[in-house]
Amino acid sequence: MPCPRALSRRGFLSRTGLLGGLALAPGLVTACSRTEAGTGAPRDEGDLLAKLREQGFVRVGFAGEAPYGFKDGDELSGEAPTLHREIFSALGVAEMRPTLTDFGALIPGLLADRFDVVSAGMAITPERCDKVIFSEPEFVSPTALMVPKGNPRGLSDLKSCAGAGVTVGVLTAAVEAAYAKGAGVAESAIKSLAKQQDGLDALVAGRIDAFALTGISLRWLARTNAGAAVEVLEPFVPEVDGRKQYSPGGAVFRPRATGLRDAFNAELAKITGDPDRYVALIGAYGFTAREIPPATLRTADLCKV
Repeated sequence: MPCPRALSRRGFLSRTGLLGGLALAPGLVTACSRTEAGTGAPRDEGDLLAKLREQGFVRVGFAGEAPYGFKDGDELSGEAPTLHREIFSALGVAEMRPTLTDFGALIPGLLADRFDVVSAGMAITPERCDKVIFSEPEFVSPTALMVPKGNPRGLSDLKSCAGAGVTVGVLTAAVEAAYAKGAGVAESAIKSLAKQQDGLDALVAGRIDAFALTGISLRWLARTNAGAAVEVLEPFVPEVDGRKQYSPGGAVFRPRATGLRDAFNAELAKITGDPDRYVALIGAYGFTAREIPPATLRTADLCKV
């Protein structure tokens, strides 16, 4: 039985939804991560970093989602590839060989040994931690609102949207719908949109009053639609059931590639611990010092249900 498709990068779905509402059989997820593709034999990564150094390259999977990981002409660009290129270079692996795939195929492709690391700004969630291992967070994604130029409704966050009774656009199956409901926005006032550009277009056309997404994505959307009569408000951290929702993302490895993950984390800490270096590396993609993960935000905690 094939492994289930991964959640969308920021999807807010339950495990039972992964297979069309059918509950996963016990042990299915872990079985997918612990066996050699097509053989059922236990996977043994050995010293993967030594292998990568010897061959001189690392295979990375990405999904073509700006500004996280995408092709700019022939160049692999974005937050994750730029950060990962810096880290792997420091680890003695000079070249990154990219494979473009659908976002939902990234984890299955990693487990099938099509690439060695996922370089796509993937959100760290307990569901994904059941199948793969993550680096420590590379970034946090505070939520923001895109509104018409001049912010005519005087909005600031999702609670202000609820108070003003405005219509809020969110991406289909993304976490912002749950954030909006948690802030008191009526379900009838939440409009689902298929892609980021649809949100900006709906805002400009007056079909919604605000578009909720990560500040990172909204800043990039505004940049690629220069001249549109919109603005991005200051990011904020939503709360659901009293818990702050940072939406952190990281690099993804096969479950037994712990040595490579640990070496990666050591170099990552040098970058996230130096705000100037962090912004110099990925500031061009809309990342600022506000996106640096708090030192107390750990993957081990994020993986807990």
